[in-house]
Amino acid sequence: MSTLFNTFFKKFNQITPLEHIFTEVLDTIALKPKTLYFYGKMPENIAKNGKLIRPKTVAIVGSRRNTRYGEEVAYQLAYKLATQGVIVISGLAYGIDSIAHKAALDAGGRTVAVLGTPIDQIYPKSHQKLAQDIIKQDGAIISELAPGAKFLPKISFLERNRLISGLSDIVVVVEAAARSGSLNTAAHALEQGKEVFAVPGNITSPLSAGCNKLICQGASPYVCPDDILGLLFPKEYTKKSQAARQKPLFGDTEEETTILKALYDGLRDGEDIIATTKLSTPAFNQAITLLEIKGQVRALGANHWSLA
Repeated sequence: MSTLFNTFFKKFNQITPLEHIFTEVLDTIALKPKTLYFYGKMPENIAKNGKLIRPKTVAIVGSRRNTRYGEEVAYQLAYKLATQGVIVISGLAYGIDSIAHKAALDAGGRTVAVLGTPIDQIYPKSHQKLAQDIIKQDGAIISELAPGAKFLPKISFLERNRLISGLSDIVVVVEAAARSGSLNTAAHALEQGKEVFAVPGNITSPLSAGCNKLICQGASPYVCPDDILGLLFPKEYTKKSQAARQKPLFGDTEEETTILKALYDGLRDGEDIIATTKLSTPAFNQAITLLEIKGQVRALGANHWSLA
């Protein structure tokens, strides 16, 4: 292990599922784990209407080789959920998993990563810094595998998926090929009686084949964060979402407003926005830069943009 890892991850905790209010739900799943090892802090129950309740949790999973579309969907969903106090759960893997974790952190929220490796082997190694950030922001890194335990990657990662779904109230599959570990997570969720959402995708995209199949098999199509928040907070969020839809989309200048409305209509490519809005390239560049500084838009790379 690296010096960075040894310095930061000095000591892990060890519990049984029933020893913590956040993990006790795992005692009801098939093949329940005997022991859990973790770094950081497990989420505690929160006070609501004079009662202590478990915080809402949503798993966001998907391809390790996501498209820009998948990145945008995963980031916006995780960010929005985190702002509402929802715990975002994923597997710390490349692609959609890491995007979901980072979005939750960017929103100032909490996120939990469930490893398919022993607790002393953060995988992938390049995500050690992300794991640190999760812990620093009062999240947790969890594994059912003891330090130094031998494991078979193909088996251990699939077995891990039942814990991701088990800890979650809802599972959202953002992008998945026809044969994907994310579909395994969805299968566990259905067995556990959890709600499963899948993000519809282009029927010609291999990375949407799994999601489109899930929808054909009865999974709910995910369209916007309201789909999830409406289920988690049926009374409270109805009023919030109605107010948000009535709020006008305006920038500080006419150019900013034009760009915001173009993004709202689904345009993402800067060149397409310029062509559609008839803005000059200098005017677009100036306005989009100011919108990004003010946190109203987010750069997706390669001159692609989305609403923040």
